[in-house]
Amino acid sequence: MTLNRKLEESFFKYLSAIVSVLIILVLIHIVYSIIAKGASALSWEVLTQEPKGGFYMGGGGGIFNAIVGSLYLAIGATVLAFIISLPVALFINIYLIKYPRTLIGIRFFLDVLWGVPSIVFGAFGFILLMYMGMRNSLGAGIVTVAALISPIMIRAMDEVLMTIPKGLQEAAYSLGSTKTETAFKIFFRQALPGFATAILLAFGRGIGDAASVLFTAGYTDHVPEKLSDPAATLPLSIFFQLSSPIEEVQNRAFAAAIVLTFIVLIISITARLLYRKK
Repeated sequence: MTLNRKLEESFFKYLSAIVSVLIILVLIHIVYSIIAKGASALSWEVLTQEPKGGFYMGGGGGIFNAIVGSLYLAIGATVLAFIISLPVALFINIYLIKYPRTLIGIRFFLDVLWGVPSIVFGAFGFILLMYMGMRNSLGAGIVTVAALISPIMIRAMDEVLMTIPKGLQEAAYSLGSTKTETAFKIFFRQALPGFATAILLAFGRGIGDAASVLFTAGYTDHVPEKLSDPAATLPLSIFFQLSSPIEEVQNRAFAAAIVLTFIVLIISITARLLYRKK
């Protein structure tokens, strides 16, 4: 190895180490700031009660409506996205495997959708609501978030399916299996742990997004009872409370951020454990 190559290798090695340390320090600072400002406001009352009169001006109550609304929204959107994503991922890996150019185009299109800002999905959902004469609701938020996370879930499932040996598919065909049987009885079972990881990653993205539901899910101080009711979410609850000039309300916003961070952390750890078992 020449001197220039050694210097180049050492430079990028130390640069990567420095950047990694900086990212870790930034993450620690963010988590510390949230806990330091929100721990004092985090209580059983905040977690289990809906907002009461004057909540955003320092009144009593809590963020129970936002916690339940976020879970309703994220779970509903994840289920809907899974129903859409699973057939698409299996189709492009079973039926389109002989058309590499088509595969490249579809994956490129999905990657572009993955990178589209969530506010664009929110604006699209809002326009669709206006066209259909509907109002902001939990159902509209679920559809919008499902559209947001579907490309993520499809590409994650696609990457898992690509790791399955193609010889397994050929063996299934040689035993008389149809493409549909091969997709759901062989590929699906082989990729199930990876699919679980993809679902959890999409769920984590859905529960933490604010822009896509800002115009579609609405906001309410009550827990939604049906799909046509508006729904509060933790990201929007944090946004509205941080907009208040009252310090007590701002601290409750950081308490909501702790809850949201904890939920996303649990999802990330679970996804990592499932990925290792794949």
